[in-house]
Amino acid sequence: MGARGVKPKPTALKVLHGDRPDRINHHEPIPPEGEVTAPADLSEDARVVWDRLAPSLIAVGVLTPWDVDAFVIVCEALARYRQATKLVNGSALLVQGPNGFVKNPALVVQREAETTFAQYGARFGLTPSDRTQLKVDAPGGATRPSAERLLS
Repeated sequence: MGARGVKPKPTALKVLHGDRPDRINHHEPIPPEGEVTAPADLSEDARVVWDRLAPSLIAVGVLTPWDVDAFVIVCEALARYRQATKLVNGSALLVQGPNGFVKNPALVVQREAETTFAQYGARFGLTPSDRTQLKVDAPGGATRPSAERLLS
């Protein structure tokens, strides 16, 4: 994010909008095209999340080979959130601690997983408000983003 908390405009949009040339990164790295596959060490619950979300993110070009590690964090966080939620739903919000009742530790795990998911999920546009910040090609048209593509 920028100095004022505003997310920077994607380079391709800067070119399209005619921004000053000195404000355009003409050497922005572009991830190579290639197969995006789930890592073998993904937990079983996270693999369910991957299988549900990854295909559509790959199709629109949001999930690339460079993004796999960040997306693993999204998948594991959502899996952990669901596991913690099951624990909370199966027990009480307060549990007996050494000095009386304390907040169920599963609530802490649930909150931390929710925060991680929200932070990393935003990068992939996984909520309606996050999607307003992303610019992608039409669904199924996962082409490589480049300034030249916009100007031709």
